[in-house]
Amino acid sequence: MRYMILTVLLAVLAAAGTAGYHAWTFLTVPPEDPGREVVFAIEPGQRFSDVADRLAEQGVIADALLFRLYAKYTDLGGKVKAGEFALSTGWTPGRVLEELTTSPGIQRKLAVAEGLTMRQIARVVEDAGFGTAESFLRAAKDKELLKKYGIPADTAEGFLFPETYLFTRRPDPDAAYVVEAMLKEFRRQMSVVWPGKPLEGEDLYRAVTLASIVEKETGAPVERARVAGVFLNRLAKNMLLQTDPTVIYGLGESFDGNLRRAHLDDPKNPYNTYQRPGLPPGPICSPGLASLLAVTAPEIHDFYYFVSTGDGVHQFSKNLNDHINAVNRYQKNRKSNP
Repeated sequence: MRYMILTVLLAVLAAAGTAGYHAWTFLTVPPEDPGREVVFAIEPGQRFSDVADRLAEQGVIADALLFRLYAKYTDLGGKVKAGEFALSTGWTPGRVLEELTTSPGIQRKLAVAEGLTMRQIARVVEDAGFGTAESFLRAAKDKELLKKYGIPADTAEGFLFPETYLFTRRPDPDAAYVVEAMLKEFRRQMSVVWPGKPLEGEDLYRAVTLASIVEKETGAPVERARVAGVFLNRLAKNMLLQTDPTVIYGLGESFDGNLRRAHLDDPKNPYNTYQRPGLPPGPICSPGLASLLAVTAPEIHDFYYFVSTGDGVHQFSKNLNDHINAVNRYQKNRKSNP
């Protein structure tokens, strides 16, 4: 009898020892040495047990059950984030769990240039893999989101701040988080443009609208304040702004790259500043910080006209006669030097 009890006891201790050794090995010895990188994606709302199973399938951990038990023991299972992570099969389970619960994940760049329209930005976002253009545009018209960031408009056109952003790419195709990040950055930049008290409401809307025109009219940093001054001079004199970019914006998807006289003569286009006085109905693109600053601190001068010289800058004129001469001179030069 004693022999049988001793035998059972030894068997139990052996089993416990084997289990203990297995657990110790699991926690301290990586699955592979040297390890290899594994890009691992976790979807929002995904069960932790499914995450553990997939980690085991991809060789990041050696045992899904022990990983679940470890996560439960450390109370970290519920803190795993959704996103895309760079893991290694050369890590211990503790290191893997730490990465999934504390790391922001793989940060990918989204570069949004100045002067893009809302629809163009939506395509950039989709092409970069941060969500669909459709979901981006839907969020850009979300009244609650616009209200949250004090956007005085029905859409985010003009208020999607151009910048290089870093995001963790999400499996979910909804790009609302990108729109929110861009609106948040716009509000942050407002403290740079107006350090005292940022503009609000109609004043902000008009400023952004004018800045968007300045953005489209010149790419030369030294000219922005001067171009802003020209438009403000014309507005003060109740002169038509007569700017091509607003007409092009109003044409929308139908614009084929060739601006015709018929387009300039069309009074039905609400953005036709050759026919309609004052500013257009709203922004025509997302202006950058430099254009916003130019509108805030325009150059004070007597210029009312400008024409492209063909080399990236413009010739400015104080009266119509000088402007006509400048147009004839530079247009002739362009025709003779195609």
